[in-house]
Amino acid sequence: MRTLTLRGGARVAVVDAEWCDAFAVVTHGRVQLELRDGEPGPVLGRDAGFWLRGTGVRALRNPGRRTARVRIVTPRARPATGPDQSR
Repeated sequence: MRTLTLRGGARVAVVDAEWCDAFAVVTHGRVQLELRDGEPGPVLGRDAGFWLRGTGVRALRNPGRRTARVRIVTPRARPATGPDQSR
């Protein structure tokens, strides 16, 4: 789990490899999604949860003046289990 902090007006590019299978929750402030064509997308407020995988969102932006925070949860890699490894 990690926290992304965005100061007022800040923008951070979404790197697909970093967001693959990640679930995020806005914990403070507001975050706006920037769509693949550069147009502004929805603004997400506190307690809003979202995935970015497959959405084409290219950046997250803080539309406000106050700092916004997003908690990002990614699943841990699980070891492969086969018929001989399940015991």
